[in-house]
Amino acid sequence: MPTIFISAGEASGERYGAMLIEAVRARLPEARFFGLGGSAMKAAGCERIVRAEDIAVMGITEVVRHMPRIYSEYRRLVRSIRARRPDVAVLIDFPDVNFRLARELKKLGVPVIYFVSPQLWAWKKHRIHWVQERVTKMLVIFPFEENYYRERGVDAEFVGHPLADQFRADLFSPAIAREDFAERYSLDPAKQWIGLLPGSRRKEVRLNLPVMAAAAKQLGTQYEYILPAAATLAPEWLRAAVTQCQNSVPIHVVEDARAALFHARASVVASGTATVEAALIGNPFVAVYRLSPLSYAVASRLVNLPHVAMANLIAGKRVVPELIQNEFTAKQVVRTLLPLLADGAVRTQMQQELVGIRNALHTNSEQSFTSIDRVADWVARFVGEPPSDL
Repeated sequence: MPTIFISAGEASGERYGAMLIEAVRARLPEARFFGLGGSAMKAAGCERIVRAEDIAVMGITEVVRHMPRIYSEYRRLVRSIRARRPDVAVLIDFPDVNFRLARELKKLGVPVIYFVSPQLWAWKKHRIHWVQERVTKMLVIFPFEENYYRERGVDAEFVGHPLADQFRADLFSPAIAREDFAERYSLDPAKQWIGLLPGSRRKEVRLNLPVMAAAAKQLGTQYEYILPAAATLAPEWLRAAVTQCQNSVPIHVVEDARAALFHARASVVASGTATVEAALIGNPFVAVYRLSPLSYAVASRLVNLPHVAMANLIAGKRVVPELIQNEFTAKQVVRTLLPLLADGAVRTQMQQELVGIRNALHTNSEQSFTSIDRVADWVARFVGEPPSDL
């Protein structure tokens, strides 16, 4: 009976973890899973030794403050690994915990598959030796990452992006029609809608939403403003956060981010996974972000990249505008957003560039075989089972 350790500590990785468990079970029905994960992974059949929501924090100051609790939960995971000796481990992103777990796993001779590479090419590049020493197979979701790792002696493979699999042409339609969406959330279908996506964590929302709300106020009531609630945020909390912005323009909290991005004319999106979703949908957007002053001061010394938004990194050029830290003001948001709302060369050019980004996030293999399928096949290989036909 194969035993698989799996660790995912953040919202997007946790979704991929749940999908992966189902894909592995299709190949290995008797497989048992344990480790670190969220509610979706639990529902998929993972025995959670540690709950992801208990240790997921962001930013340098937050990690320092919660370090005693994080370390305690980490030790619990290590004890479970030593007791159960899994056949293989799958670590999904979340490097501050997963790199340390990889060290313990390798000591025990457990093969380590790392899915969704931490962004070592952006910062903390010294950690590459951890990958070289501890990771058996690196499975990456951005095409430029494969060469980065291979040039440094790491066995890496681009498997495609899980979100791209969900946005293939034959599935590219919203779950709800615009008229029904408008009725559900009291929106005016005659107006253009602007998506506001301030992030999936409370601190991100507190830092990013006030500027977005101020920009909405400047743009005025000729538009409707829709704010999707991330799965990690309660809609009631988000509505209270909107109220605290003391904005005179209504901002409608909605529960379907994908439909919101599909129906929005353009969006303002906090840098992160949501920017990839916006690019895949083809929704023109402005990428924004703000950190605490301390976190930004440290990050600005460590990060040396020409772009911040993942869409721009994939394209290798500035496709979407970026407003980061001090440049992220209501005035700048309005200035960069207006050309994307109007029919014209700026909007058309971005839409064409986003199609190229979407295509780059797929592999060239059979479309019915997804990135999660490729990861599941590698799991099966490491426990001695033949892979599916590629």
